[in-house]
Amino acid sequence: MITRDVADGVHLVSYAHVNCYVIEDASGLALVDAGLPRMWPMVLELIKRLGRKPDEIRALLLTHGHFDHVGFAARLHGELGGPVWVHGDDARLAAHPYRYRPQSNRFLYPLRHPRSLPVLGQMVAAGALMVKGIPVTRAITTGSPLDVPGRPIAAHTPGHTDGHCILHLPERDTVISGDALVTLDPYTGATGPQIVASAATKDTHQAIISLDALAATDASTVLTGHGPPWTQGAAAAVERARLVGEH
Repeated sequence: MITRDVADGVHLVSYAHVNCYVIEDASGLALVDAGLPRMWPMVLELIKRLGRKPDEIRALLLTHGHFDHVGFAARLHGELGGPVWVHGDDARLAAHPYRYRPQSNRFLYPLRHPRSLPVLGQMVAAGALMVKGIPVTRAITTGSPLDVPGRPIAAHTPGHTDGHCILHLPERDTVISGDALVTLDPYTGATGPQIVASAATKDTHQAIISLDALAATDASTVLTGHGPPWTQGAAAAVERARLVGEH
């Protein structure tokens, strides 16, 4: 497990190559993404270390509905009653996080990219095959600050999934990219800014187009769904991702 402060009032929990984030302000806490099931105790440990309490969690925001971002959402909702937010186009996916059809066969693809096998193996050990969906969600709206701690502004970035969103924290010069852009692709093992491979992306061409919204934030720090933070600016990250292209 890795926990660290990655921006002003933004904290990372990383385990088995999967990231989730805790945003704090005076009004409480907002979580971004629910990682994998075994990450829930790690998030609680971080909250305790911050001197906060679990009942200060005001919202869990999902960048999208894939299993490795929904991991402990149902448990959080069941134990604390906190609302879970996701874009309406991913509400069904969040309820059924394994029911999606990527552009390429996600079972055969890693065999062509053996560097991915240890990464995927660690994800499985962390509960990737035991995720329960979250059937009750609130709809993320885009373009204006959400009424949750940190006041992030969501932008719709379809491609990886239909309802994928990034979350911009302009006052903290930070954007949480989810899987719109990652610095580690679990399906290839490749590092550096890129979109996620077609093995887990619905439409890689659309995902490349959606990088425009990420670059438009002009944020200095990009916090990704997989891989370490990128601190050389959103525009530079997008430029490198475009050079990698669709895969």
